[in-house]
Amino acid sequence: MCSNQSNFHLSLSVLAIIFFSCAAENTGQLLQPVPANPISAVNQVSILSGEDTVAIVHANIITGDGSTVIQDGCLIIEGSRITQVGKYSDILIPDDARILEAEGLTILPGLIDAHFHLGTLDSLPTIMLERGITSLRDPGAWIESYQKELDSDRHLPRLYLTGPHLDMFPPAYPTNSYVLRDPAEARAAVDRFADQGASAIKIYFRSSLDIIKAICETADERGIPATAHLEITDIYDAVEAGIDGIEHITSIGSNLVPYRTAEAYKQAILNDNNARRIGRYSMWQEIDPNGDAAMHLAQHLASHGIFVCPTLGAFEYQAEEDLFDSLRYEGFGSMLNYTKVLFDLGVPLVIGSHSWVRYAEYGWAYHNEMELFAKCGIPPLEIIKAATYNNARFFRVEEELGTLAPGKKADLILVSGDPQQDIGILRNVVGVMLDGRWVRAIDL
Repeated sequence: MCSNQSNFHLSLSVLAIIFFSCAAENTGQLLQPVPANPISAVNQVSILSGEDTVAIVHANIITGDGSTVIQDGCLIIEGSRITQVGKYSDILIPDDARILEAEGLTILPGLIDAHFHLGTLDSLPTIMLERGITSLRDPGAWIESYQKELDSDRHLPRLYLTGPHLDMFPPAYPTNSYVLRDPAEARAAVDRFADQGASAIKIYFRSSLDIIKAICETADERGIPATAHLEITDIYDAVEAGIDGIEHITSIGSNLVPYRTAEAYKQAILNDNNARRIGRYSMWQEIDPNGDAAMHLAQHLASHGIFVCPTLGAFEYQAEEDLFDSLRYEGFGSMLNYTKVLFDLGVPLVIGSHSWVRYAEYGWAYHNEMELFAKCGIPPLEIIKAATYNNARFFRVEEELGTLAPGKKADLILVSGDPQQDIGILRNVVGVMLDGRWVRAIDL
């Protein structure tokens, strides 16, 4: 794949004409037509598709649906699409196929990151791609901030962007926020960023309920999901307003403590954003993950199909011999336990890396998050489902991505070993394919 380009490109549809336009010099706005397909990676047209027929043989295949594993499998890719998946003995390999012997390897769908932040370093999307993340979503950054990445000649994963946080004054992160004052401005903002190519909208925690409702209604009209970092908003009210997803396990906490405690926390962080830093752990230290309130909320989220992206790595605390913080240790323990409750009660969980976290080396936050899911007691196949199929559903691209099945885009990874035995095996990436073309190749 080559991503050398001077403008953002928005994929319209197979029959549509693709227009290019430059950022306006004085305003910084990108002048783009409304895309015919609202769910599209901003770099879709620059992703080079495969042209060969490839047969990967004698591998174990984990399809991503949470249950199907094919031993001694065979997967056929023709061009950019998967055409056959099954046991090696059942597959008719095309005569012109290039055969890749993959005994001892496992094939999985390309991993999808629901919560990525670009930061100030240039190479992180490329690093993530090399480690198996073939699609990512940045929930809270100006689309223009990715221009330098797109102008580079680096391989990039599929980039699904939301535009900046939609927030009220004073915004928690001014440089990555778009401030709203009323529902009319909220509706206009959703249209503005959808026109620019946003494939989802991110609500931030200061937003009022009427603004949240206006955002959700307009996003629904545009055919894109709305996800939210809530933290001080009643979850039941937000679900009623129409949210599709919740970012961070900490967004849920204020619904699981007494009203008086929740109100004190709300007032504290409205007065000072930094009050969240220790306040989150104080709140979660009080929470009973198996209590009636926790169970009822989990059942409510499950019944409404609300996706939850816990980003556990962002709040992880590990006990240190010379400095033990019982507040953070117990608070984070409750977050882990409640993540398992959400899973057990059927809430669709997804994997989001948060890009860089305290206890993972740079570029390994996504794998650290999967390993924290395992620490919760979630089985490996279900963790892989959260990373692939659930995230594809959350992005609304499950017709194209998220599982290994005939007709799907050939986004896949090969790892050495069996991640059913240890989710950490997913660090052993030996091959990455994007749209049928190897971007991290092994010998054919």
